[in-house]
Amino acid sequence: MTLLHRFKSDISVVEVPQRFNNPFYYSPHTLCTMAADEVRDMLSREKPLADDAAQGKMFGVLIVRDGDGTIGYLSAFSGLLAGRNNVDGFVPPIFDLQSPDGYFKREENGISALNRKIKEAECSDEYVKAIAAVEDLKREMASQLTAMRDDMHNSKQKRDAMRAVGGLTPDVEAALVRESQFQKAELKRATAKWQHRIAECEAVVVPLKNSVVAMKEERKQRSAALQRWLFEQFKVLNANGQEKSLLAIFSEYSGIVPPGGAGECAAPKLLQYAYMNSFAPVAIAEFWVGASPQGEVRRDGCYYGACKSKCEPILGFMLQGLDVEENALERGGDIGNIDIVFEDEHIIVVDKPSGVLSVPGIMGGMSVQQWLRDEYLHSNELFVVHRLDMATSGLLVAAKSMEVYKEMQRLFAERKVEKQYIAMLDGIPQRNEGVIELPLAADYENRPRQKVDYTAGKSAVTRYKVVDTLLYNGRRCAVVCFEPVTGRTHQLRVHAAHSGGLDCPIVGDALYGTPGERLMLHASRISFIHPVGKEPVTLESNSTAFYV
Repeated sequence: MTLLHRFKSDISVVEVPQRFNNPFYYSPHTLCTMAADEVRDMLSREKPLADDAAQGKMFGVLIVRDGDGTIGYLSAFSGLLAGRNNVDGFVPPIFDLQSPDGYFKREENGISALNRKIKEAECSDEYVKAIAAVEDLKREMASQLTAMRDDMHNSKQKRDAMRAVGGLTPDVEAALVRESQFQKAELKRATAKWQHRIAECEAVVVPLKNSVVAMKEERKQRSAALQRWLFEQFKVLNANGQEKSLLAIFSEYSGIVPPGGAGECAAPKLLQYAYMNSFAPVAIAEFWVGASPQGEVRRDGCYYGACKSKCEPILGFMLQGLDVEENALERGGDIGNIDIVFEDEHIIVVDKPSGVLSVPGIMGGMSVQQWLRDEYLHSNELFVVHRLDMATSGLLVAAKSMEVYKEMQRLFAERKVEKQYIAMLDGIPQRNEGVIELPLAADYENRPRQKVDYTAGKSAVTRYKVVDTLLYNGRRCAVVCFEPVTGRTHQLRVHAAHSGGLDCPIVGDALYGTPGERLMLHASRISFIHPVGKEPVTLESNSTAFYV
């Protein structure tokens, strides 16, 4: 039985893409959004599935062409859905972990039984009382020995006072020496006595502890062996017909064992089923359904790139043999003409277009820094002082010497540079102005995304004010002025999209909202003290506001 779905709607007028989209950064193709709508409709008619998805779940669709050239789609979910990894209408897992008679489940149950034995041993009366007896003796020993040391200290002070007065006879001096020696000997004897008593108690504890340690070591070894066995069973295909285990893929990619959950995301499952059934992949998209995980920005109905930590190595292999678009996050677009807003012998300020890198990216491509060096100044003595996201347009400051660069960096670090951004939001915030304080940390599993993290995140503060509202693509949108107090990566984008912030992503935000023609975020104004002349500098973008 095939799980290939035929579109319910007429797709004859929809142009089929010629190249496979990059799964890490893309705007979903019309066929993908149509397929996603049909998947959501299917979910809504299955209450147990809909209820589980409402808690928050990533789904995916893969547009494929069958052997007759007919276009259809496959659907998948990441992890489990309603506690199952085999659900009607969705492609199966690459490897079925949930099979009750399979080795994985049997060994997992064995490890779980071992966990229970460890917990029972650590909670047994014998173990708890033996540990408590040792701790009680250690506290008593510490208390008595501290009291003896205090007595010794007081006695020494008295002897020192007597010696300071002088006139001690030899007999008295000898008595003082004997007193000191006696107290030291008593302390030594008391210490040895306590240590002996503690050793006797610990002799009861040691075999109990050793038993627990041995079980924990067995658990560790069995868990590691099971993980390795599992990832050897996860064998994936690519478009060239080659097959490789996840263990081999990650070993070659980064020299590490695959992280937990690798191979269970929607994208690898979709491609695997397509290859196994001789379907030609055409386009892919992953979309979120339900509530957002705590800290992350996942919005119901929004499309997201594949995760980096688990899927980047896997998809790097599985996509071999397909004509795949470049990742626009790693390689900037054409730079065109850049407007020079201000220039003197020390600094230069440009109006960066959207879609252009501030500095060279991982995969190369022209950047503002490289353009200024190669095309404008014809000198390598040019350093971009701060960065704007590739998708963000607006004012960018560069220094013409390392000395000026360091001074400008100091001004930014000390928050002596005032910046103002204009953004169009996908919606209307509840309040017209205020301050957003949400600490941010890197989301390493989904680079370059950031997340709200109240434990490990760095302070991030943004002032905002709604300055206009308008109708954009049929939706009411707010135009907001942002003034970042701090300068964290993606600060404005997360503060706009997160439910603890404005709960309205910036229009066109492919990472935290809905992809569009461009990210509607523009660095419109900047103020600072000139790093050399020390006079105030305030500059405004010459670009026409993007929302006009």
